[in-house]
Amino acid sequence: MIDAAPPRRIWLCADDYGLSPGVNRAIRDLIERGRLNATSVMVVGPAAGRDEIKALQDAAAGNPRCAIGLHATLTAPFRPLTMHFRPTDGGMFLTYTKLLRAGLLHRLDAEIVRAELIVQLSTFSEAFGRRPDFVDGHQHVQLFPQVRDAFLSAVKAAAPNAWVRQSGRNQALARRLRRPKALVLDFLSTQFRRRAARAGVTFNPGFDGAYDFSRRADFGNLMREFLDDLPQDGVIMCHPGFVDDTLVSLDPFTTAREREHAFLASDDFPRLLATNNVTLT
Repeated sequence: MIDAAPPRRIWLCADDYGLSPGVNRAIRDLIERGRLNATSVMVVGPAAGRDEIKALQDAAAGNPRCAIGLHATLTAPFRPLTMHFRPTDGGMFLTYTKLLRAGLLHRLDAEIVRAELIVQLSTFSEAFGRRPDFVDGHQHVQLFPQVRDAFLSAVKAAAPNAWVRQSGRNQALARRLRRPKALVLDFLSTQFRRRAARAGVTFNPGFDGAYDFSRRADFGNLMREFLDDLPQDGVIMCHPGFVDDTLVSLDPFTTAREREHAFLASDDFPRLLATNNVTLT
């Protein structure tokens, strides 16, 4: 008799806790249902106050396998926590594209970036009474040239036991070419993994979850694709949320968050995990 293969354990991580009350509420709901086993917190977000942190801790108390990490944030429309952070635009961080361009052109000061990340890590630790389980980056800033070295140095100093997110996929080239955004993340992740390994910082072996948020997609079908070829301890990022005024004012990614929440909260999701012999526990 042949024993059944043990299930693959993966991390399903909801990004952006702290972005808005509606996003927070959707994430807590899924944690309480056991449909997530990780979330990352934007300490610079407008909904990362004491009450929202306490509500997340209460939700996670019933799901002790749920990891809570820092969602390091260095892009607009958010503002730095450090007074002397540069460059900024109207007091806010640069946009995603401007920050990436500045890194590619080596126009960033790595020490200034590192100081900001150290403060965000410290803010997380003060809010939760402990260090983060892992650290990732809003809009994948941890992968950017110059930022990545500052990011790894800050994590090594302030959260030495945390793992960090790399965003490279374990897929054949033909499948990877179907999603250009994810292909860019694959490229940026190559250098990030090398530098993380050299620094002795642990990272996830596989990743998926990137798609074109501007198009109305069937999230159930996308999740099936994300699960294919994802190795043990791989990460799938997701962005569940309920639309509210705060979210609309800060982020163009709105109603797709509600579609993500609806699928993850449905009976179809645990059936999909079982079909693929995948577990979140």
